[in-house]
Amino acid sequence: MTETAETLAVQSLAGPSGIDPRGLRAPAIVAPMFLVSGPELVVASCRAGLAGSFPTQNARTYADLVQWLDRIREGLSGLPRPQWAVSQIVHPTYDRFEAELGLMTEYRPDVVITALGSPRRVLDAVHGYGGAVYADVMSVEHARKAADAGADGLVLVCHGAGGHTGRLSPFAFVDEVRSFFDGTLVVGGAVSTGRGVRAVEALGADLAYMGTRFIGAEESLANDKYRQMLVRAGVDDVTATKAVTGVMCSWLDESLADVGFGDAALQASGKIDFSDPHGEHKPWKNIFAAGQGVGSVDRIAPLQDIADEIVVEYLAAR
Repeated sequence: MTETAETLAVQSLAGPSGIDPRGLRAPAIVAPMFLVSGPELVVASCRAGLAGSFPTQNARTYADLVQWLDRIREGLSGLPRPQWAVSQIVHPTYDRFEAELGLMTEYRPDVVITALGSPRRVLDAVHGYGGAVYADVMSVEHARKAADAGADGLVLVCHGAGGHTGRLSPFAFVDEVRSFFDGTLVVGGAVSTGRGVRAVEALGADLAYMGTRFIGAEESLANDKYRQMLVRAGVDDVTATKAVTGVMCSWLDESLADVGFGDAALQASGKIDFSDPHGEHKPWKNIFAAGQGVGSVDRIAPLQDIADEIVVEYLAAR
């Protein structure tokens, strides 16, 4: 088989039914990060040979979301087989759910990743256009429920992840889930180097979920204060708490201190309410997320440069 024919074969295998790691320079998804991932990050990720993604709630309005999807479609035009995903909140408090699901059937991302609820709500629509549904899960119980609901893939959010984080080690989590699920497995949680990507494969998963390493990419939506705070931070500068959103999340200590979250406040549990993610009075407005892999962020750089480093590390570790 010639190189061209082999490339075409890989592309045809990928199809619209999920992220195929064989079509990527390294088997990694640039994770959908709240208030960080936008259309430029998605396009840059795909052009760098990784899978791109973003959460729909990052677009302030429905009209903004349509514009973002148009920009992604335009930015990916001409690429032989870009692979990308959209993360969608399926929690009952999220009032844009139905309208956004309609857009998924129009723009047809390879994968819709469901967060904060059952993947069942999107299955028919996404499968209807040939896409795949992956479910964010943080426990073996939730993984079983998502698998039983018909999810094509599971994103195992492990201890050390930025934003919404889990409590389980990937060593135990992957083994238990693989005992009952043979679909696509994605592992997130402090995966910040190409060596980490290779380790995820060695555990028996298909793809790594990489977020924190890309917050410092020039194409992200992070502001300068966030970027510089990120560069200064190490693993000891991250705290996991339910106090901000009502769900366990990992935040930069410096940003928590800036808005007055002391030790006592961090022990509380906030109210889960995603009805207006961009609201002026939302507690997370000036608090910045990061995972335990934050020490790998030593500078602000174009995404292409970051991806190139990860690919070199990954190939060296194989």
